[in-house]
Order: sequence, then structure tokens, then C-alpha cells
Amino acid sequence: MRRRLINSTLAVVLVVIAVFGVSLVIVETRTISSSAQERVDSEALRLAGIVDSRLISDERITAAILRDQIATERYARIDIPGREPIEIGTRPKGDVISSSAPGEQGEKVTVQEPRAAITREVGRTLLIIAAVALLAIVAAVLLAVRQANRLASPLTDLAETAERLGSGDSRPRHKRYGVPELDRVADVLDSSAERIGRMLTAERRLAADASHQLRTPLTALSMRLEEITVTDELDTVKEEATIALAQVERLTDVVERLLTNSRDPRTGSAVAFDLDEVIKQQLEEWRPAYRSAGRAIVSSGKRHLEAVGTPGAVAQVLAALIENSLMHGGGTVALRTRVTGNQAVIEVTDEGPGVPHDLGARIFERTISGRNSTGIGLAVARDLAEADGGRLEMLQTKPPVFGLFLSRTPASSKEASADTVR
Repeated sequence: MRRRLINSTLAVVLVVIAVFGVSLVIVETRTISSSAQERVDSEALRLAGIVDSRLISDERITAAILRDQIATERYARIDIPGREPIEIGTRPKGDVISSSAPGEQGEKVTVQEPRAAITREVGRTLLIIAAVALLAIVAAVLLAVRQANRLASPLTDLAETAERLGSGDSRPRHKRYGVPELDRVADVLDSSAERIGRMLTAERRLAADASHQLRTPLTALSMRLEEITVTDELDTVKEEATIALAQVERLTDVVERLLTNSRDPRTGSAVAFDLDEVIKQQLEEWRPAYRSAGRAIVSSGKRHLEAVGTPGAVAQVLAALIENSLMHGGGTVALRTRVTGNQAVIEVTDEGPGVPHDLGARIFERTISGRNSTGIGLAVARDLAEADGGRLEMLQTKPPVFGLFLSRTPASSKEASADTVR
């Protein structure tokens, strides 16, 4: 591209020089010739006037007296009736410029100038024009190289940026070049890089969330299937199979929820549901894991509370909190339900050492974990809670208490306070 820009610029300059240079040469040549002819004519008239005045005054007229009246390179001949011609200077040979002027006393003055002088002057003019044209060509080449670099270098940078985008590097460069068209392309590439970066981040986040959220249902399902394989009682097989099918449905709900959140985290399908059913389902699902760890999981608080939200999302939030207590907590895990204002609250607590002081409120940030875990469980749980208009907070660090706040339907006669332990 640089070569094309340089060649095109140079071609334009050469055409301009050719057109205007030839015209200028013709005009200057004619001007020089006309000026020389006018000088010779003026010289002849002036010399004729001098001769007239001397004839009238009856003064001597000789070549020596008149020699200083004409230029040294010119030749003059004065023809006076009844006298010998008077010649001043050397008669030029070859092509000459000649002018004759008659006098009032009958004399005739002829002045000649060799055309070689005009040729030399024309040559000097052509040399000046050629030098100016050469300087113009050099300046045009330098300008063309500068412009070519100014345009080609940004295009090279933009090509490299596009190649980086294609290879997965979605960092915007925010580099501008001072050329509106190129800056527009750079703006579009930067915007595309930001969109691609957001898409890649969303894809990675979906993969991480899916791997984390699907791990627990798959583990519980695996445990149910193992119990089916080791028992010979038909009733037990049916019961475990029914529970396994329910877990498959919840697994499907988890996948659907993850896909929905990946498209729009604010999208929810909030309905009024019974919190007791969700808590009961979570207790049944997690009791085998806690029993294997030698720990217990119980629930207490108000019963028959109705909340507004997505049952599957609420179940996933509780599962994340219960799993967090299983991995990082200790002792008995308790799920307590209570009412505050127009909100239903589910608190999850355990008897472990609590959340380290250096983590604090950062516990809900992604990649933040007190141990060697993914650090995304609580972050996903908070996103799920907020998607339906709820919120997830850490109410206490030692012992740890997490609270899930959900909007609730108006109080009904079904609500009753009970402090039972399952």
C-alpha cells in the first residue's frame, strides 16, 4: 500500500509539472523574446533621437562618440544621407534581433542583437524551472512517504488488532490515529473487543457455574443410585427411585436456571410457593452427605410460610449454603425460618469456626474462598437470590449465619409458629 500511495502521489505531481512546466517554458520563452525585441526597438529609437539632436546642432557624429550610447553586445548602423555609414560595435553573425528607426533628418538607425543572448537567458530560465520542478518532486516524494506511513501504519495496527480478536485476545487497545475514518474503524474494533470479552466472560462464568451447581445434584443422585444397587427390597428401590427421579427434575431445573441467568441474570419466574416444601426437599437431599460426615442437619422456625420467588432458584441458594457449611463449617447445621416485615427469612448456620475476619463482606465475590475451593458457590447463590428480587447476606461471622431474604405473601391463617426439630 505504501508503494501505491507513493507512486500515485508522484504520478500526480509529474502530470502537474508536465502540464504547467511546459506552459511556463513556452510563456517565458515568448516573454524573453518579446522583451529583447522591445529593448532593441527602444535602443534604436533612442539612438535615432540622439543622432537627430546632433544633426540639428551641427555636431560631429562618429562611432567613438556614440559607442557609449548602446550596450556592448549590440551592433548599430547609422545611415545619414550624403555621408558614410557609421557602424558601432561588431556586426553579429547568425540569427539576430534587428530593429530600424528613421530619424527626422532623413537618417536611419539600425540596431541588432545576437539571438544567442536570448538563448542563454532562456536556458537560465529553463534551468530555474527544472530546479523548481526537481524540488517539487523531492517534496512530493517526502510528503507521499509521510502520508503513506501515516495511513499504512494505522492499517497495520488495525489488522493486528483484528488478528488478536480472532485469536481470542479481546482487550481493547483504545488507540487513535488522528484520521476520522481510521478512528471510526478503531472504535468499532474496540466495541467489538468489549462485546467479545463480555461474551467470553459470560461463557466462562456459565461453565464455572454449571460445573459447581451440577456437582451437588449429581453427587446426591449417585448416592441414591448406589443405595438402589445394594438393596433387595422392592419398596426401598421404589422409594429411592422416586427420590432419584425428583433429583433428576431438580437437576434439569438447575440447568434451565443456569442457561436463563447466562442470557439475562435479571430474568426470573417468581411465583408464590411454600418454603416448607423447599426446605424439606433440601433436608432429604443433604442428610445422607451429613450422615456420612458424622454431622446433622435440622430445621426450625415458622411453618407454612409462603414466599415469592422461583422454587428451583431458592433450592439452589439453600444447597449452596448447606454445601458451604458442610465443607467449611462444623457441628450441626440449622435452617431457621422467621418473618421480618413483609419478608420471609431463611437463616443457615452451623457450629464451625466461622468466616475469617480478612474475608468479611468479600465472601460473596467470585474466586474468594476460605479454603481450596472454586470460590463461586456463594457468588452464584447471591446472583440467584437477586434474580427474583431477594437478597442473600451474611448476618454474622462467628458463628456463621447466612440469611436469605424473600418477599412473602400477606399473612394467612395457615401460618403458625412452631419450634420443631427434624
